[in-house]
Amino acid sequence: MAKNLLKSLVFLLLLVSLFSCSRKHLNTGDRKAHVSNEINLQPEIPADQQPIALTELARTEEGGFVLTPGFYETTFKTYCLQPGTPDPSPRDAYFQGPVTGYRKDMIQTVLANSRSRSDIDQRNVQLLLWSIVSGANYNKLSPTIKTTANQLLTPKQLFELNGGVAGMVKAVSPSIASNNIFKGYQDVQKLFELGHSSYEAFERMAVLRQSSTISRHDIKPDRWYKQKGDYYVRYFPVSYQQVKFQVYVPGTSVDSSGKVNGEYLVFHPTGMQVIPVNSNAQRLGIGGPLLDIVKVVIQIEKRKEEGRKKKQAEPKLPPKGGA
Repeated sequence: MAKNLLKSLVFLLLLVSLFSCSRKHLNTGDRKAHVSNEINLQPEIPADQQPIALTELARTEEGGFVLTPGFYETTFKTYCLQPGTPDPSPRDAYFQGPVTGYRKDMIQTVLANSRSRSDIDQRNVQLLLWSIVSGANYNKLSPTIKTTANQLLTPKQLFELNGGVAGMVKAVSPSIASNNIFKGYQDVQKLFELGHSSYEAFERMAVLRQSSTISRHDIKPDRWYKQKGDYYVRYFPVSYQQVKFQVYVPGTSVDSSGKVNGEYLVFHPTGMQVIPVNSNAQRLGIGGPLLDIVKVVIQIEKRKEEGRKKKQAEPKLPPKGGA
């Protein structure tokens, strides 16, 4: 008993440490890197130019958008990854980054695989993600959540999820419990432990229905962020469940063949997260487009693999003048 308690305590302290480091990194390095020098990098888009659907573009096998010059927008399904924080609003400015922190590989897999599984209810995907980020006991999850896990996670990840620490220490110090965000994780985990099945009960604990605290008034929600490849993206949250993405690709971003240095310019946000840069609002995992219509698929990865195989198969010629 004492051994199990000690094991759970170590796990709890590790989670708190990872969470604190993640927050510190997010509040300093990540935000400064994405905000610095952005003011003078805003693109000039004609006032009468209206965006077209991002889903009109060709796609890669993995669902990425093959960019061509133009102005685009599409609303993506998103998911709460930080229980205990306010629901985003038009006041909150966001930028995009990789998923970080506890069980990030599982989170990325769920987000990526949810894109091609439109048959799975968005709420069930969210419940699975809440169980993952809160460290809930897999054996206490409902049959519906377990089914969703089987549909979206790899066998190895399912094994890890099922074989992890059975539970976390329920009694934590007042200093830790006073942290609203950590309390959000703890409250969500307790609901799983109690066997609650109401989505609304989880939502009340995880998504605070209150205004976020704006800490950077100089950062506006409509700011564009320049991406590698010289195109721009900005993000407009509708709620924690939906975020509208706008993408602007200048005519100089690609050459006459539609490529950059022989490669297609691809925008692939699914599996990433959007992070508040001026407030304490929700961090949101990115799923697939809300209305996903795939018209053309370009076999980019297949062509790369065929090129590698062809290069490997080329015979080596003997040196001149030798046998």
